[in-house]
Amino acid sequence: MRYAFTLLALLLGWPQPASHQAVDDVEITEWPVPWENSRPRDPYVGPDGRVWFVGQRADYAAYLDPETGEFKRYDLEAGAGPHNLIVDDAGFVWYAGNQAAHIGKLDPRDGSIVKYPMPDPAARDPHTLVFDQQGDIWFTVQGGNFVGKFTRADEQVHLIPVPTPRARPYGIVIDGQNRPWIALFGTNKLATVDPATMTLEEIVLPREEARPRRIGVTSDGAVWYVDYAAGRLGRYDPQAKAFKEWLLPGGEDARPYGMAVDDRDRLWFVESGPDPNRFVGFDPATEEFFASAEIPSGGGTVRHMYFHAPTRTVWFGADTNTIGRARLP
Repeated sequence: MRYAFTLLALLLGWPQPASHQAVDDVEITEWPVPWENSRPRDPYVGPDGRVWFVGQRADYAAYLDPETGEFKRYDLEAGAGPHNLIVDDAGFVWYAGNQAAHIGKLDPRDGSIVKYPMPDPAARDPHTLVFDQQGDIWFTVQGGNFVGKFTRADEQVHLIPVPTPRARPYGIVIDGQNRPWIALFGTNKLATVDPATMTLEEIVLPREEARPRRIGVTSDGAVWYVDYAAGRLGRYDPQAKAFKEWLLPGGEDARPYGMAVDDRDRLWFVESGPDPNRFVGFDPATEEFFASAEIPSGGGTVRHMYFHAPTRTVWFGADTNTIGRARLP
């Protein structure tokens, strides 16, 4: 079947998966993006199964149809510097205009874009977007040092300054109580916001040298983070206010970056320090690292990952100019 698909795709001129690897029942496939050196990143699966992503260096949003290998591109304004995108149930694509201080809404039907500018010029670089349970958008502003919320009903942007200077709000997720959690990459802290009062609380990690970059939440309410600086996976229990950490298989130089939580509450992340990068699994039930697979293209750096529950796949973009898919065991 794979040979037949490849032959048909070659005849039709479709882009081909660059590489394929299965280790410990994790199957990784990558598709080369047809726009060179564009830094494709932060894929998100839309309601129709298309895998949307941004080209950070080339000012576009695009999708991959994994069934056919087809790519389609939508150009954004020059200098938009898109960093991240998410797709709502109606199929609208929301992106962070990281270098142009706005959140954009792309309508794939006609390519039209509505831009929502940041209300404060200091909020110059919206970074990572995530939907909450009401469909509103929470986001980080890394250099500007804010956490933000965009309410879709009134199309208003609300900004919450982070007290710690140069905290670099980075990864963000929403927990089961509809509460955002944020990794403050510029310091050894996490943060959370009370949606009712819009007040922000900082939580100090046990080690001063820690630098959390991406973040996840499991169904028990535990908050997980990868420590990019010191090669650790960490767990914070908000009820007990207790931490536990594990040194990664790649050691202190593992540089863990992209991270996702699957439907079995297992943690998946990429060690971006090794070449090639390694896709690693961790099971909180056994407290063991149970899978490790090399990124076939090398990866360069895998910066963000998205778990798609219907297909039990994790999607990622790689600095080797590919979009990747990991089928989970």
